[in-house]
Amino acid sequence: MKNYNKALLLLAVLAIIACGEKKEEKEQYTISDTNSTESTTTVKSQASDEEKVIEVSLSAGDQMQFDKNEIKVKAGSTVKLTLTHTGEMDEKVMGHNFVLLKEGTDINAFGQKAMQAADNNYIPEDGEQVIAYTEILGGGESATIEFNAPEAGTYDFICSFPGHYAIMKGKFIVE
Repeated sequence: MKNYNKALLLLAVLAIIACGEKKEEKEQYTISDTNSTESTTTVKSQASDEEKVIEVSLSAGDQMQFDKNEIKVKAGSTVKLTLTHTGEMDEKVMGHNFVLLKEGTDINAFGQKAMQAADNNYIPEDGEQVIAYTEILGGGESATIEFNAPEAGTYDFICSFPGHYAIMKGKFIVE
């Protein structure tokens, strides 16, 4: 009976050790959701040893509001962001885009400049303050962009359609 118990204990220890070796290496990133009673949802990265791709989904509708007001990623990762316009209005009436601005950018000054750039997706021609952006979307449309996360810091993201930047904005936090 003693040998049976020892064998059973040995098998249990080996099973625990074997399970511990099969852990997947997936990192988690937080995205805050403004329309949820919970403050955050979790996004998992598609991680490899050489490159990390963080997939982020962001949506906005005819109510002039992003569904997330905070996005957190790791420095050096590749961000694959998909913006979906969930509303029905045309892009000329209620267009939306995602614009990631460099640290320290004055949102109001940028928004005023962007209003003059209708032919360029409301992105000023010099583009000096922009890290990444999507095209202007109308209801039912979506766009996906890929960019490298900037260095650690807190950045602003906005919709640069005229007047939207005052309401449609959030923080892009790079850790």
